Amino acid sequence: MRGRVLVVAGSDSGGGAGIQADIKTVMALGGFATTAVTAITAQDTLGVHGVFPVPPAFTQLQMCRVLHDIGADAIKTGMLADAATVEAVSEIIAGVSEIPFVLDPVMVAKGGHPLLGGDAMSSLKSVLMPLASVITPNVPEAETLTGLEIRTLDDQLRAAAMLLRMGMRAVLLKGGHMQKPELTDVLASADGVTIFRARHRDTRHTHGTGCTLASAIATGLAQGMTLHDSVARAHAYVQAAIAQAPGYGAGHGPLNHSAHWEE
Repeated sequence: MRGRVLVVAGSDSGGGAGIQADIKTVMALGGFATTAVTAITAQDTLGVHGVFPVPPAFTQLQMCRVLHDIGADAIKTGMLADAATVEAVSEIIAGVSEIPFVLDPVMVAKGGHPLLGGDAMSSLKSVLMPLASVITPNVPEAETLTGLEIRTLDDQLRAAAMLLRMGMRAVLLKGGHMQKPELTDVLASADGVTIFRARHRDTRHTHGTGCTLASAIATGLAQGMTLHDSVARAHAYVQAAIAQAPGYGAGHGPLNHSAHWEE
């Protein structure tokens, strides 16, 4: 086991996304997961039925104790809920800027429930995003961040380029929401652009794909892999986890984080 990943995110009682998916992913890829919980959700495959926020100072305390004692080789953030939490988390991450940091800008749950308050958006863009080694927005999140409409691969490329101009070091713009026969994820950085392709699967069991992908990337970075190789492995892992989903629940079901797959 190698690669310590500190995950800062909300809890999903349904086990498909959030902290639960993050821990499963890190462990499946051979890393060690630690956590700082930002919120507790009452959630199942049909949606989010309630959110209980954790005080930002207590989120900071969780992060500080983990970093001081166990340490981290990478940090990943997910659901941060409000501006106070975004700012509290950014204070800690700014103090350990040498640690690779994967930011999943979680804004809305799979079922449509908002997970990021409107007051948090400006803090996310101005305070936290510039600290990230890579950000991993899906299409709706990238549209919110850039103001662009994204319907095609060319649109993805334009949005990714705009995010780089906004000060991001690297962007993985995910294309799963475009509902096309071939889905494309665009990785853009100063090193260039790589397009990762996958066939669209006609399935409702995709809950937690964003959390899983970002945590898989963070695990690769924690293990000393390059960003490109971390994304490539994460992409393959998520595709296998979707293909082998257990089929639980009446709504958006979880992935199989113990899926068999080949690197």
